[in-house]
Amino acid sequence: MTQEKLLQKAARFFDDGSYVAELDRWVGYHTESQRDDRGSELYRFLEEEILPKAEAMGYECQVFDNPLEGGTPFFVGRRIEDNTLPTVLTYGHGDVILGQDDLWREGLSPWKIVTEGSKIYGRGTADNKGQLCINMNALAMVLEARGSLGFNSILLVETGEEAGSRGLPEFAEQNRELLKSDVLIASDGPRLQVERPTISLGTRGAINFNLTVEYREGAHHSGNWGGLLKDPGIVLAHALACITDRRGQIKVTEWRPQTLTDDVREALEDCPVVSPDNGPHVDVDWGEKNLTPAERVYGWNSFAVLAFKTGIPEAPVNAIAGIATAHCQLRYVIGTDPEDIIPALRRHLDDHGFEMVDLEQADKGFFAATRLAPKDPWVIWLKAAIENSCGKKPAVLPNSGGSLPNDVFADILGLPTLWIPHSYPACSQHAPDEHILAPLTREALGIMTGVFWQLGESGGPDLK
Repeated sequence: MTQEKLLQKAARFFDDGSYVAELDRWVGYHTESQRDDRGSELYRFLEEEILPKAEAMGYECQVFDNPLEGGTPFFVGRRIEDNTLPTVLTYGHGDVILGQDDLWREGLSPWKIVTEGSKIYGRGTADNKGQLCINMNALAMVLEARGSLGFNSILLVETGEEAGSRGLPEFAEQNRELLKSDVLIASDGPRLQVERPTISLGTRGAINFNLTVEYREGAHHSGNWGGLLKDPGIVLAHALACITDRRGQIKVTEWRPQTLTDDVREALEDCPVVSPDNGPHVDVDWGEKNLTPAERVYGWNSFAVLAFKTGIPEAPVNAIAGIATAHCQLRYVIGTDPEDIIPALRRHLDDHGFEMVDLEQADKGFFAATRLAPKDPWVIWLKAAIENSCGKKPAVLPNSGGSLPNDVFADILGLPTLWIPHSYPACSQHAPDEHILAPLTREALGIMTGVFWQLGESGGPDLK
């Protein structure tokens, strides 16, 4: 079979409803990893859907318990055709964010596929069951056409990504030989633009922390005590204001990376950020003044106040609060020392007279930053393979703006990491009415089938 005929077959797999029918089954599993009562459902999804599908493709399969108590399970499938061939690790996650059943609009459900025009609705369609389903079926079509992949393949599916990938680093450490590969080719997140295939070479890191100003227990009448008591909300607001200027430019010296290098800038010149039709408008006057929007989100750090509370916002009273709190986040790129993020902020607050602000890192919300060099041989090879599959030049992001457990693959397993996202910016990921787009999904099936076909033919880039 030629690649052209195989790509036609991939298109038919979508056109005849086979892909949507399979995804509908997957979406029907309530795999909400943020709920403690979904453990059996997570195992059931792996054992009833992923394992038999991979076994039918000739993979040696096993479902593993999480090495951490209370953690969610992992699936590993291995198809080793020849030890002299390159080995590709493909990752995905079978868990989803909370269903938010009551918030979906009438006629839609998080647990049942509904297609309206070009939109295919259901929880996990974009993040990440739909993308994993594309990649597994692309592998299956190459196997059926050729009788072999022409490379070794390892599938890793976790079920706790939406809960912070708890136990994934430990699992990787304990199973280095089981997961030993030459490259990661996986899919998660959105494309840069809906019509343009995208390659992401890593992720921004994320660290969450709490700032608190507490002066006293309880609140006190604002008439009797106004002008006599320090207002923690005002003090905390000024503390927050010293972290950035009024347009969001970071003022903490150690939070300003020095890694916006020429190769990163060159890659981002070809990656303009465009506001989606039904998404938020990009504020060009926000963030680092001398950077383009693409450089701000993919090549720089950003600080955000995720929540701020003083008093009782839902029922204000005439009283000066005793405490104010803010839950904050720094998204950061390679070149920022993660061990110094919190200490640097502590020094910065103290230098500006805010010793009274308590600073504490949050238990959840930490991901490390990663980035593969834009001119790595695997990147050059994959760009050509995608263009050969769909006739479009892909955008290459040095790292995505969001966060994934990519440090497990880049740092623990030591792999070049290449992500080919199959969603788009306005997919309502993590929100009610999550969906994917039919034309994009059809194209993605062809792209991944073509990439895996060409990998079997060429063996990937010449790394000698």
